[in-house]
Order: sequence, then structure tokens, then C-alpha cells
Amino acid sequence: MGPTQHQFNPYADNGGSILAISSSKFAVIAGDTRQSSGYSIETRTAKRVYQLTPDCAVAVQGFMGDAMAFVKRLKQRLEWYGHTHNEVPPLKSIARLVQTMLYGKRFFPYYSYVILAGIDRDGTGAVYSFDPVGSYERESCRAHGSAQSLVQPFLDNMIYKKNQVPDPSQPAPVAGERPEFELDEVKQLLTDAFTGAAERHIEVGDGLDMLVIEKGKEGKPTSMQWVNLPLKRD
Repeated sequence: MGPTQHQFNPYADNGGSILAISSSKFAVIAGDTRQSSGYSIETRTAKRVYQLTPDCAVAVQGFMGDAMAFVKRLKQRLEWYGHTHNEVPPLKSIARLVQTMLYGKRFFPYYSYVILAGIDRDGTGAVYSFDPVGSYERESCRAHGSAQSLVQPFLDNMIYKKNQVPDPSQPAPVAGERPEFELDEVKQLLTDAFTGAAERHIEVGDGLDMLVIEKGKEGKPTSMQWVNLPLKRD
């Protein structure tokens, strides 16, 4: 019998997808719960969305070992900030912290795509998307993961109204302005995006974890609501 080779790939992709959509009064961030390796399902209850502060949450996708290590370190850094300054940093500062952490590991990066969503200090919803080495931008919607090629065009069409025949009875979208939607409409769009992706992509499915982050009314604190929905299991 010849020698047996063992190897570990630090950049394995464990599938799944994450998605976030924001409006002026809220942000919704979600991820499916299927973790796979090739055609093998490792778990049907993987967690990809984590609450960070009373105003924001993060979603991660890629190699789940790196993703979980990154979230653990990010929470630790935010805890240290709270002990030092006795306050919670704004979403914009957390986005900059995420960028610094990812870029600091650029020579052996976390294999993790990150989306940050929440309510910023100006009271508006925001979504920040990151690649594994820290490049980031603020957007109205973003998808990452195995089904990104399916979901992102759907979002571009439904959120940004790209490649649609204009409705003469509706005002035309203004370039550079944030699209505005009702919360129920966004939740339905997000559910439809994951339902369609689960039908077409083997690495997406089982369950949907959705976190709704809504601006508080009349000086009240930001509200967070978890929504858990089933997805296709085969």
C-alpha cells in the first residue's frame, strides 16, 4: 500500500448566501442556514447572522471557520471599545473597524465575505459590504455567497429598478438617490430572493435567518426582530 496523503485547505467554501437591504428607516439582513462541503451537507442550522450592538448586525459567508473566528474577534474589539469609552461606536466606525481588521490580514486573509447592516447615527438604515481583504462601500442592497449570481441581478432589478420598462404613471428613479420601500415589501423581496435561490442552487437552503433592524419612533431605541423561515431541504 502506498503512502496516504492528508491535507487541509484553509480556503474551503462552505456555501450559503447572505443578503442585506436598507431604507431610510430600517435595514434587513439575512442568511440561509445550510453549511456544505461539495455535495455533502455538514449542518442545516449554521448561523451566519450575528447581532453586534443594539443598532447593527453582521452577516458572514465563506469558510465558516474563518467567518466564526472573525465575528468572535470583532465582538471582542467592540467589547474593548465599550469598556474604554463607555459607549457603543456608530455604524460608520464599526464599518471602518471591519475594514481595518480584514486589511490587516491581507497576506493570509480571512476567507470570509462580510455584510454589515444597521441604523447609523444620522438615523438612516445602512448596508456596508466587504470583500475578504477589506475593500468596502455603503450600498442600499448587497448579496454575497454561492447564489450571488442569481440574487444580485434580482436585487438590481427590484431595488434599483435597473433594466425595467419605465411606468409612465410612476416617478422615474433619480440616479444616486436611495430607493425607498416599505418594510413588509422588503421582507417579501428578501424571502423571494432566498426561496428562488434555494430552488436553483444546491448550496443554499434549509432555513432563513432574517434580522429586521428598525429605527425607533419618537426617541425610542432601535428595535430588532428575528424572523426564521423554512427553505427547501433537498
